[in-house]
Amino acid sequence: MSHNRRQIYVTVAIIAVVVIATAAVILWFKPDSNDINSASTKPSVSDNENSELVTTELAAEQVVKAITTPSQSQFVTGLENLPRSLQGTQIDGEIIIDENKQLVVTEGLRRLFDYFLSALGEEEEATIFARVESYISHHTPEPAASQAVTIFNQYVAYLKALPEIEKRYGNLQLQATKSGELDLNAVAQQKQDIANLRQQYFDKPTITAFFGAEDDYDNYSIEMVRIDQDKQMSDAQKQAARQEYISRLPASATKTNIMQQANISELITRTEQMKARGATPEELYDMRRELVGAPAAERLAQVDQEDANFDQRFTQYETQKNRLLSQSVDAAQAQIQINQLEQQLFNDTERKRLDGYAALQRQQAVNNP
Repeated sequence: MSHNRRQIYVTVAIIAVVVIATAAVILWFKPDSNDINSASTKPSVSDNENSELVTTELAAEQVVKAITTPSQSQFVTGLENLPRSLQGTQIDGEIIIDENKQLVVTEGLRRLFDYFLSALGEEEEATIFARVESYISHHTPEPAASQAVTIFNQYVAYLKALPEIEKRYGNLQLQATKSGELDLNAVAQQKQDIANLRQQYFDKPTITAFFGAEDDYDNYSIEMVRIDQDKQMSDAQKQAARQEYISRLPASATKTNIMQQANISELITRTEQMKARGATPEELYDMRRELVGAPAAERLAQVDQEDANFDQRFTQYETQKNRLLSQSVDAAQAQIQINQLEQQLFNDTERKRLDGYAALQRQQAVNNP
């Protein structure tokens, strides 16, 4: 969720506090039905006064309901009149229940909440609340439906509280980043504060389901930064430390994704190094096959051929373009010939790359004179 969206949540939170306080005052002074019924027997209050009192209280109660749930009646499935950003999209997330119709909390439930909350700014918070509650009640039996709504309310409250922690550590990280390194001590303390905040809103199973994979990625990223910032380790030692950390991760989808990312990062690094020293296509293929498998290695070899072909045509294009510009006294006529040359050498997609590719070539020439 974006920073702007979380800032909006803080503003909405303040409004919500005022509304709740107003509702509490009204309900506190509202007598129960026995008090109202007995009031008519008291000589100190007339029937007309009692009638006005009841009418005023009922009106106040309706105002509270109108403030807290102004849009709920307009939804049945929760998918009516979706905001523009959600129109034509597939609903992300899931609601899972067990054989006793109890809610099974998963990461997919959090994705479902985020899907609807992503429209904040297009829709008021109260509308999104009503939409989510309607969607849940329409698709989920009780008691799972009520359990899901409760967790949704907790999740929104958590998101509203989160920016305060981010603000607290933002300046520290900015100062550390300017110095060229990440302050890992501040990162660790920030993560601990976030963990403490989560415990205020969720039980342990919900924390694991909602944030477990995210924490695994965060811990992995922090460890990779720690290794990179270790000035006592050689490049070979750093690479060994990265691989050793990944190998110790418990088997999970997160570990699989991290391993794939690590292989891709290693693939890019080793490809650049091997090409710089003039490795043959066969040597590149063997290295890639070891890291990402034969099918991917074959596709990458094909990409290499396509890139080499494009480089060759680009070199031809640049040579002829420069000759036309240097020999022609008529700039307009020269540009016509250059446009014809582009159409001869490149397709529509490739022609869109020419300016950017030329800039990249110039930058590389400056960096590697």
